[in-house]
Amino acid sequence: MHDKSCVTDQGVFANVRSACRRGLAFRSFLGGALLAALTTQAPLAAASPATLSRGEQRIVAAAAAENERAIALLETLVNINSGTMNFEGVEHVGRIMMGKLEPLGFTVAWKPMYAVGRAGLVTAVHHGKGRGKRVLLIGHLDTVFETDSPFQRFERRGNTAEGPGVNDMKDGLVIMIGALRALHSAGALKDADVSIVLSGDEEDAGSPFTLSRADMIEAARHADVALEFEALASEHGHDMGTIARRSATSWTLRTSARSGHASGIFSADAGFGAAYELTRILDDFRRDLREPNATYNVGLLLGGASAALNKDGAGGVASGKTNVIPALCLATGDLRTLSNEQTERMITRMRAIVAGHLPGTEATIEFDEGYPAMAPTAGNRALLAQLNEINAALGLEAMGELDPLQRGAGDISFVTDKLDGLVGFGAVGEGSHAPGETVDLGSFDRQIKRTALLIGRLSRAN
Repeated sequence: MHDKSCVTDQGVFANVRSACRRGLAFRSFLGGALLAALTTQAPLAAASPATLSRGEQRIVAAAAAENERAIALLETLVNINSGTMNFEGVEHVGRIMMGKLEPLGFTVAWKPMYAVGRAGLVTAVHHGKGRGKRVLLIGHLDTVFETDSPFQRFERRGNTAEGPGVNDMKDGLVIMIGALRALHSAGALKDADVSIVLSGDEEDAGSPFTLSRADMIEAARHADVALEFEALASEHGHDMGTIARRSATSWTLRTSARSGHASGIFSADAGFGAAYELTRILDDFRRDLREPNATYNVGLLLGGASAALNKDGAGGVASGKTNVIPALCLATGDLRTLSNEQTERMITRMRAIVAGHLPGTEATIEFDEGYPAMAPTAGNRALLAQLNEINAALGLEAMGELDPLQRGAGDISFVTDKLDGLVGFGAVGEGSHAPGETVDLGSFDRQIKRTALLIGRLSRAN
């Protein structure tokens, strides 16, 4: 339902934030005394970045108390179907999130996005009293599991939970709430200047992106750092930091030719047919496009005397005979790169390959809007370094950089051309986007603590 009283415009973040943009220099917050000194009430000594101050110890204690409440909220959210096209379900999850944020001092709003064929999104803003960095928290409310999916319910088995969206990314939503509650309970949220954008269509973004991602991009203009709450990456049992995400661009290739009797194939009159033209192009892609961090997959092939894609592009119909030269062939696929410059370079090369037609054939290639890339930067690495100082203070091992080939595209990529960012503040899990998706509930404790401490330190850094 349309709720005009809750609609925000693209300038909401500009209106509620009047402070001028602070510099992006990255400095770690210096903690207080050693834990042993705290327990004996000894005078505070100069602290290393791996030391927790008294205030931070209060945050850690408050975060530890959030685990079971976070898991209970996870069950509630997972049992609400919020497949991207289930507008009512997406809004229901959004309203619950708004109800959790408002008591913490956030100004919240639900913005319908029917103009791009999607449910809407949540925006939330908290005014901090400190002079630290302004933090943007990014997440999404939707899942890939629509109402017709047989996978619908939350089930807990010890420290493992199974359910639709349990790891992508309703776990991230509840960890976000748990961390903010911990900061609030410890009296530290008052210093934090935090904005939140929770999209309702990350799994199938509404088009054009200039509309569907406008609020997120606007929020980034008034922030210094972005944290994305999709799943924590893990390799061989070790937590990994994500400082980069590759782009995702879909493409559609069409080849056409004169049809006729197969006995005339390769002749000057008949030409080579649409199938050989398609094959030429795809094989040239395979041989000539390879470069580090770029992949290009062919996901669907159709061809014959006739061929047509279904409305959703996930299938199609084709007809033909062995003795008829194919008149039309189609292929769809995706392109993933580590930088927007690499995307443009790859697209230019693909277009050039398509243009070199075999005799008697034509070909065209089209690219969709695509998710941009989140390139690895010095600023992103500095954020991971600060998170690793927190890991040391918590007695956790340092997090290495995740190979960007191991992670798909995400919403944060729309804003990291404007600010530094880090991904992976959700929990560890397995099987995302498939029935049987699970999450490790044992990872909630460290993730809520890490997140709360990082937001706290960023909020005090200047």
